Amino acid sequence: MTVRVVTDSTADLPDDVVSRLGIAVVPLHVILGGEVFDDGVTISSDEFYRRLTTPGIAVPTTASPSAKQFTELYETLAQETSQIVSIHISTRLSATYAAARIGQRAVHAQCRISFIDSLSASIGLGLLVIQAATMAREGASLEDIVRVTRASIPRTAFFGVLDTLEYLNKGGRIGRAAAFLESKLNVRPILCLRDGVVHPIERVLGREEALNRLCMIVRDLGVMSHLAVAYTTDQSEMEQFATRLSQYFPTGEMVRSRCGATLGTYLGPRALCVAAIRSPDNAASA
Repeated sequence: MTVRVVTDSTADLPDDVVSRLGIAVVPLHVILGGEVFDDGVTISSDEFYRRLTTPGIAVPTTASPSAKQFTELYETLAQETSQIVSIHISTRLSATYAAARIGQRAVHAQCRISFIDSLSASIGLGLLVIQAATMAREGASLEDIVRVTRASIPRTAFFGVLDTLEYLNKGGRIGRAAAFLESKLNVRPILCLRDGVVHPIERVLGREEALNRLCMIVRDLGVMSHLAVAYTTDQSEMEQFATRLSQYFPTGEMVRSRCGATLGTYLGPRALCVAAIRSPDNAASA
């Protein structure tokens, strides 16, 4: 039977991709204005960002799914498959992976479940999940999917241009990017995920220059097997940026997505993200 792929809502996967590849997504919880929502289920991205940018709104917080949520999902999937791979947001950013492992212990069905810490988030995680789910649909074994996914993690890059570090700082996920907190007005930080933690790359004067620099960073990645772009509130900017990136990814299908409520809690409005998986030969020669 086909291997089933499980991930969490921080993968920021487009709905059509989730449906086409049969990916099972467990939502994280977002606490906003005293209400608890399931990311992408009981609150849409439009509604979340509308509330997030409302003056006087309390800073939202997030919580990982419960172990019970994972147990129930694994039990359901075990009715149609005996093999599952569960790929999740970096353990250094969330307790979601731990909840998944705990949830597996209560599964009574005979089902083999392999777990992978992506050391990434958002569309970085999303690309790894897409790759795994595509392999599963093509009939790959659980062992091969796990092997390829784990080998791809060191070749997966995630970058972001933020309008402000305010949300990342208040959410407690700022990591080493704290060094950029004293940036002057109109300086835009470019960040990356490295070893599952937020790292600063550089500060650039003005948003246009920041996007130009991000474009060059992607160019310097060389040959890529997968590429994705995502936004929080400015879709037109994301589409324009994707058009610019297409020259570096002429033969592939670029994933376009939107960061959901969980990641939006930390990235804030007007964030733009890009992720890529470098081709094995290109990475080996770099």
